[in-house]
Amino acid sequence: MEVIVPFSTDRPKSRLSGVLSRDERNRFAREMLDDVLDAVVAAGGEPQVLATDAVDADLPCPVTVDDRPLTDAVNAALDARLGESEPVADRVAVVMADLALATPEALRELFAAGREADVAIAPGRGGGTNAFVAGHPEFETDYHGASYLDHRRIADEVGASVEVVDSHRLATDIDEPTDLAELLIHAEADGDGNDGGGGGKAPRWLRDAGFALDTTDGRVGIERE
Repeated sequence: MEVIVPFSTDRPKSRLSGVLSRDERNRFAREMLDDVLDAVVAAGGEPQVLATDAVDADLPCPVTVDDRPLTDAVNAALDARLGESEPVADRVAVVMADLALATPEALRELFAAGREADVAIAPGRGGGTNAFVAGHPEFETDYHGASYLDHRRIADEVGASVEVVDSHRLATDIDEPTDLAELLIHAEADGDGNDGGGGGKAPRWLRDAGFALDTTDGRVGIERE
């Protein structure tokens, strides 16, 4: 199954600006992208990065540049593959590049659900859509606001069956400083294997940058040396 991985090169992880410099955010975003690509490949997917600009790195998959907003870029990619005129695929997955906790097992569950339904959605915390599989030619995305609800509505409007994949691994996108603690917790639990499951390149980069778990006040947070 082809897996589109959207990746922003212009404003990576802006909500982490309070704890990471711009250069650090660029590097951290790349490490998460690598972890996601590793997990996709291990799950049997064929990744293709959909980037807002050229990616200054060697990646183990093709890169398509589309500088339009996320919704427009993903919809164009879906139409090129699933469009009614000359479809070239019967199923396409879209997995966000900041799902650093994603494991091959979680992605295989998503892919399996996407083979059974017209649309399989892995909702994110807060109402977003972190990953989905689409097999309906009329399904399109709308990433503004509570996109999970929007995508359920869009699927209903085009008569597409929907399967919801309830996965903590796929629901956790790394956007806020508090998410860094979640990543480090699972890195410690999973070990340091490079499997995209919390023990990959991204948490190792965080530790090398001086981040560690902080439990001094009874709640889990992060601290930086």
